[in-house]
Amino acid sequence: MSTERASIEITVNGEVRLVPQGETITGLLASLGLDPQHVAVEVDRRIIRQPDWTATELHDGAQLEIVQFVGGG
Repeated sequence: MSTERASIEITVNGEVRLVPQGETITGLLASLGLDPQHVAVEVDRRIIRQPDWTATELHDGAQLEIVQFVGGG
């Protein structure tokens, strides 16, 4: 019996991606190499608060926008 999880299709900043079923926002950010301290995440046009990222599982067809904060002066 395979322990591999099924994949779902999501869209991140306009780009279609396959991720494991049950993937969370935290897991997605890690797989993308993004620092969670420097991004904001919107799922299906709803901003998700950072404390909720670990518990927020992505669903098939989810539309995400991830915005990176850039410092400078």
